[in-house]
Amino acid sequence: MYGRYSEPVRLTRDCDAVTVPEGITVSLPMGTIGSLAQALGGSFTVYVQGKMFRIAGKDADALGKEAVVLPELPSDASDEEVGRLVWEQMKTCFDPEIPVNIVDLGLVYECRIEPGEHGSREVFIKMTLTEPSCGMGQVLAEDVKSRIELISTVSKADVALVFEPPWKPEMMSEVGKLETGLF
Repeated sequence: MYGRYSEPVRLTRDCDAVTVPEGITVSLPMGTIGSLAQALGGSFTVYVQGKMFRIAGKDADALGKEAVVLPELPSDASDEEVGRLVWEQMKTCFDPEIPVNIVDLGLVYECRIEPGEHGSREVFIKMTLTEPSCGMGQVLAEDVKSRIELISTVSKADVALVFEPPWKPEMMSEVGKLETGLF
């Protein structure tokens, strides 16, 4: 959707935000001035008075931005098509401090899709964090869950944070390594 940059912003309404890296939800009041540092995958990283905040895509309008378009899937989609869309959705989830999606960062350890009731599917994800003590873990897991549950045939997404094996930079894709300068 957008890349990395620095753009001045002023909130047009009160808006929930999550402090980075602590993962604490706060409310930023209308009129708050900040700098938009990253807008990737539909979420936004904003600096306000030297503090970093993550603003969810559903609140894009508070920043004067457009919300992300919902994923589309034919009603008769195959399991393979659903699986591809699940991975595409995970690629829209970005670490708020590192401009690389969680898939290219190597944070997704397992993605399993199983049949649900009435032709629906249930998705089970095991993922990790670059740093186990990161306060954003539950925020990222919830972001993954909510984006996967936007897929019309998915009735449930379960995202588990795991720390075995520990994440290492070698787990990144070539794209992730290029983006972070490790390649």
